[in-house]
Amino acid sequence: MSVFRYIPGNHYTEEQKQLDKRIFRHSLFFPTFLIVLLWLIRLFETEFHLNLVQGGIYPLHVKGLLGILTAPLVHGSFSHLMANTVPLFLLTLALLFFYRDLAYRIFFLIWIISGIFVWLGAREAWHIGASGVIYGLAAFLFMSGIVRNNVRLLTISIIVVFLYGGLFWGIFPMKPEISWEGHLWGGVSGIVLAVVYRKKGPPAEQHPWDEEDEEDEVSSTEEKAIETFPVSDSGKTKLSDSSQSFPDDEKPS
Repeated sequence: MSVFRYIPGNHYTEEQKQLDKRIFRHSLFFPTFLIVLLWLIRLFETEFHLNLVQGGIYPLHVKGLLGILTAPLVHGSFSHLMANTVPLFLLTLALLFFYRDLAYRIFFLIWIISGIFVWLGAREAWHIGASGVIYGLAAFLFMSGIVRNNVRLLTISIIVVFLYGGLFWGIFPMKPEISWEGHLWGGVSGIVLAVVYRKKGPPAEQHPWDEEDEEDEVSSTEEKAIETFPVSDSGKTKLSDSSQSFPDDEKPS
């Protein structure tokens, strides 16, 4: 069955609405905490005239290993942080709301895996900022919605493309001051994780039309069986030896 089908509003129950509201409220905590933490770090750095750039990743150097854990927390300027704030908040919120059983695992795997590959294969420079995590989240939400038979998740994929489709160009080396490698490896991490975890988390949705499709298939099979085995004058079905050669799915039950 195609996932591009409309969900009638009367199948979204009041109980489901209340559950979604509770999940949404709980999903707000972590992204809010994360954004507040990033701003506090930046304010602390500015207030005390510090330079935390060495908390970033420096590829293939021991001094840059710590950055695998800390680089997304460090930003070069308030404008840099501001540019990352909204997408990081919204994408993390979406991850927690729709993938609550997997969300933290996916989030921190993107954080760590993208950092490791930046350390292994990026230019010799300090790589800082949460952009790699943002690319990973966007890629995961987009790809996961495609590989799962779930209308709500596919809707998120479309929204991600609509809002952040321009992120695609960030994986190319267009500006030397931008860590395109972080963007690239973040995106790759998100795509790989979406495929690896495609069978975990939110299941394929079952809707009334699924049952209708199954009933149509059963009805079609019964019609085929009636045509294959004609009824004799006595009202009993004739079963010849040739019936043994039919595939199992065409035998009458």
